[in-house]
Amino acid sequence: MSRIGKKPIAIPKGVEIKVDKNVVSVKGPKGSLHKTFSTDVDISTQEGAISVSSMGSDKHFRALHGLTRTLISNMIEGANNGYEKVLEISGVGYKSALQGRNVVLNLGFSHQITFPLPDGIDAAIEKQTVITLKGADKELVGQVAANIRGMRIPEPYKGKGIKYKNERIIRKAGKTGKK
Repeated sequence: MSRIGKKPIAIPKGVEIKVDKNVVSVKGPKGSLHKTFSTDVDISTQEGAISVSSMGSDKHFRALHGLTRTLISNMIEGANNGYEKVLEISGVGYKSALQGRNVVLNLGFSHQITFPLPDGIDAAIEKQTVITLKGADKELVGQVAANIRGMRIPEPYKGKGIKYKNERIIRKAGKTGKK
């Protein structure tokens, strides 16, 4: 049995949760989230907490048990506090700007890249080289950050590109001259 899956999830104040068979809806100050889970796990609420139990002891059931509990926990955390990813742009002439619900990026190409933000994601740009993405859905925030990063992945020689705030780029030595 999953050790993570056995732990009950405490419901903080200000967060409303509805469980209808395998559909969980979470509403909080940062937003509302809905997710449909597998019918192989049983989700129940009791006394200010949610518990997840497995329907069997197979490897498949054990994996879903812990996963479902973690996903519900992430939904509650996102609706209550929200999630944030910070991207840093480095390179000569590389910059970003916010135009309405679009992030406009100059990344050394012959054209600007316009990235439309999906619903539920807010962006803030500080000093043209730092993009902060915020939202209630952890998966969506991470996917949008990965999509923006994928437009110019940091290269290992000079470190130019878009990287996560705490990401460490392993640098390579350049060519050595003829001796």
